[in-house]
Amino acid sequence: EQNRVRAMAMIGISIGAAILGERLLAPSGEGQVAETAGPGAAQLHSLPDFRLPDLEGRDVPSAAWAGKVLVLNFWATWCPPCLREMPIFAEAQSTSGHLQVVGIAIDAVDDVAQVLSQHPVNYPILIGGTEAIEMSRRLGNRLQGLPFTVIFDSQGKRTHTQIGEVTRASLERQIAPLLPKSAGTQTAGN
Repeated sequence: EQNRVRAMAMIGISIGAAILGERLLAPSGEGQVAETAGPGAAQLHSLPDFRLPDLEGRDVPSAAWAGKVLVLNFWATWCPPCLREMPIFAEAQSTSGHLQVVGIAIDAVDDVAQVLSQHPVNYPILIGGTEAIEMSRRLGNRLQGLPFTVIFDSQGKRTHTQIGEVTRASLERQIAPLLPKSAGTQTAGN
């Protein structure tokens, strides 16, 4: 039990350091897309073509959400801020047919299934391994912290990245301009 508490404390410190580092390294302005990547890697500015398994092991291609505003949320079961975001993403998902939230769990299938039994969501959850971690880094998660969220417009252009916890207000601010006027979300202030 003591080792688990120590491990959780170290994870918390790592996430905090990642959030602080990202804010210090990022250009001024909340959640701006960073224009530089780590050494040797090209920064991705559009939705990459990927396939990741869902909880049943079926590969789901990124093309499945073509034409929609896409919110990719990289998360893990051991990450408290990740779990706090889930209701916000579920609420956003239910507000517009033009929006698709997709969770990419950097975790074991059994752990993800257990957490989802206690915290069900209305959006797809995919299981990511090292390839998903690398994809998140190339999308702007230079410090590889969780949670990490990337938003793409309906043409697949990356419009926003954020390391750290998303709020209802910040999510609304980012997705509202990307949705058709009649399909705006109502997440802010609720």
